[in-house]
Amino acid sequence: MPMELAQFGRLLVLIGAVILGIGVLLVVADRVPLVGRLPGDIRVSGDGWTIYAPIATSLVLSVLLTVVLSFVAWARR
Repeated sequence: MPMELAQFGRLLVLIGAVILGIGVLLVVADRVPLVGRLPGDIRVSGDGWTIYAPIATSLVLSVLLTVVLSFVAWARR
């Protein structure tokens, strides 16, 4: 069954809001303390290059998002 035009419009608005949210997070990420500077975040630098692997930050954000989304799912019941 094809998607109606109104549903497609809502989907595009939702995708745009998600992209906007990610952009805002990237803009303010430098101002949030400890993000990207936790013990366990790996940074290797050389002459003109840098490799950065935010392992600890990724784990913390994963746990926080899991808790928040679990709470939202629980509250919707």
